[in-house]
Amino acid sequence: LLITVFSLLFFLIPTAFSHLCFLPGTLPKPTIWAEPSSVMPWGTPVTIWCQGSLEAQEYHLHKEGDSWNWEKRKPLESGYKANFSITYMTDVYAGRYRCDYERPNDWSEYSDPLELVVTGGQPSLSALPSPVVTSGGNVTLQCASQMGFHRFVLMKEGERQPSWTLGSQPAPRGGTQALFPVGPVTPSLRWMIRCYGYYSNTPQVWSDPSDPLELLVSGQLPYTHSLSVQPRRMVAPGENVTLLCLSRSSVDTFLLTKEGVADPLLSLRSQYRAGQHQAEFPMSPVTSAHGGTYRCYGSASTSPYLLSQPSDPLELLVSGETPARGPHWYLYILIVAAVAFILLLGLLVCLQVQHQDRSKGRTLGEKGRG
Repeated sequence: LLITVFSLLFFLIPTAFSHLCFLPGTLPKPTIWAEPSSVMPWGTPVTIWCQGSLEAQEYHLHKEGDSWNWEKRKPLESGYKANFSITYMTDVYAGRYRCDYERPNDWSEYSDPLELVVTGGQPSLSALPSPVVTSGGNVTLQCASQMGFHRFVLMKEGERQPSWTLGSQPAPRGGTQALFPVGPVTPSLRWMIRCYGYYSNTPQVWSDPSDPLELLVSGQLPYTHSLSVQPRRMVAPGENVTLLCLSRSSVDTFLLTKEGVADPLLSLRSQYRAGQHQAEFPMSPVTSAHGGTYRCYGSASTSPYLLSQPSDPLELLVSGETPARGPHWYLYILIVAAVAFILLLGLLVCLQVQHQDRSKGRTLGEKGRG
């Protein structure tokens, strides 16, 4: 019996000692990420990955606010990572996740947090005063929505984390907006940006992304272009007008911008004709909204966000529109009316004087005969 007891103690004491002396969470923390992205539209599938060491026997996924072990997975055949699939993304799955892994008598630290976001709805994104910026310049990005979001987020393409986050303010036309000062804008990076909105009580439930907005850096190509209008600069509503961009240098794309408009107006591939690269921008039929000042830029296909210097400005005047300089058209009418009134008044005075002279002559004649 003593031999049996000593045998059990011989095997149990080392095991118990190893468990009592073991300090959990001593293995290196794993890496966590989401594919295809951590920001997913409502109803789309997403996969969360956890990558640890080769000796890992089991991976655990934890979600803040839920049960301690949200899900468990055995590693894939490679042995050093596991995946957790969500087939239909909703606000139920939105939140902050961490993962860890275990191996015999040991387990890892928690990973850094992963913020999983679901999106729905769509705000608008625009650049003020224009998305065309000089190198080193600044621009204000306006993210706005009629849904009354409490906060807005800007995401720059290629970055996993939000680039900027701001609280909202009332927008001039209703809803809410956020104005993000961005800059200095440099030509070394491509500035493709999207905007999201969310409510403060559900920070992981975002809107759908806005349409992408690209900031364009002017003055980066060593040539300029000319901008002309056919048939003429001053037209009436309903007429057909074409703005023509021309360049003797090699240009892949022409961009036409309008002063005071936040987004690029039009872009067209250039065509080579009569020894020049050109693009025709038709505006038919013309309305009063077409009136304004236009400029033309060129870009190369290798770096479409880098633009040439702008062309000289061209002002298109539509009947009823106010020219940028000189008196308003109604002042001309007032001047013409005033001149006509003075001439008419002078004519009346002359007629009155002639009438008085004739009356005096007639009176003197009658007295002479008497």
